[in-house]
Amino acid sequence: MNITQESTDGRNWRRTELKDFLRTRRARLTPEDVGLPPGGRRRTPGLRREEVAVLAGVGTSWYIQLEQGRDITVSPAVLDAVSGALRLTVVERDHLYRLAGVNPPQVRGSEPDQAELARVVDNWMPAPAHAIDHYWNVVVMNRAAETVFGYSRTEGEPLNCLVAFFTDPAYRGRHRHWSQMAPDLVAEFRRDMARHPDDPGFGRIVDRLCRISPEFAELWALHDVASRPSRLKALDHPWLGSLEFEHSVLHMPDCPGVRLILNTPAPGTATAEALERIAADGFERLPVGAP
Repeated sequence: MNITQESTDGRNWRRTELKDFLRTRRARLTPEDVGLPPGGRRRTPGLRREEVAVLAGVGTSWYIQLEQGRDITVSPAVLDAVSGALRLTVVERDHLYRLAGVNPPQVRGSEPDQAELARVVDNWMPAPAHAIDHYWNVVVMNRAAETVFGYSRTEGEPLNCLVAFFTDPAYRGRHRHWSQMAPDLVAEFRRDMARHPDDPGFGRIVDRLCRISPEFAELWALHDVASRPSRLKALDHPWLGSLEFEHSVLHMPDCPGVRLILNTPAPGTATAEALERIAADGFERLPVGAP
C-alpha cells in the first residue's frame, strides 16, 4: 500500500468515525436537556440536526455536511460551538477535533495530587525518580534523586530541571556527557514551548537562561526541536562513583503536562549495588550531597 492510499484510507476512516460520533452524541440528548421545547413525537431519539445547528449558531446545511463527513472547512471556534451544543466532555471535544482533522487545544487539566505522586516516586527507591510539570519544574522527587543528582534548592524559587542543568555546578558536573545532552534538552524544551504558545511562563525561563548561560543562548538560537523520551544517563558521583541509568519519561493522562521521570539502574553496571548499599546504610539519614 503506497503513502497516497494510506492517506486516503485515513481520511475515509476519520470521516466515518466523525459521522458516527456526532450522530451518537446527538442521539443521547433530548430537547429538554438543552433547553428546547419537546417538539412532539420523534421517529428517532435525540436532537435533530437542525436543532444542533441552531444551538451551535451554524448553518443547518453546513452542520449536515459536517455530520456526513464531507470535505468542508472547519475552524476551532465552530468545533467549540458544536461541542457546546452537544454537551461534549473535554475528552470528547478533543476527539471531535482530531476526527475533524484539526489540532485540539491544549488542556491544562487538573492539578497533580502531590501526595499520590510522592508515593509513586518514593516506591521507586532506592533508584532516583521525580515528577515535573510542563515548565520542567520539579513537583516531587524522592531521596535518591536529591542525593544522586545533587539538586540545590533556592528558597522561594521552583526547582527547574533545565535551569539546574545549565546553572547548578553540582548537578551539571555529575553528568558525564553534559555537552552531548545539552542540545537535546534545549530542543525538547522548544518543542514543549511551542505546545503552549500563549503561556508566558516558558518565555520567562528562556529569557532568564539566555541572560545567565551563554551556552544555552547559543543552543536556543539554533531553533532545533527534538523528542527523546528515553536515553542512557551516565553520572560521575563524588561518593557513589560511576552510575548509569536507563532514563524514562512517562506522561500522566489525568494531569496533562505532568511527567514522571524514572531512572532504572543500567544492567551490567554496579549502579544497583551502589544504591542498595547506600539504602542499607540509612539513605534517608544522609544529608543531600554528603561526602
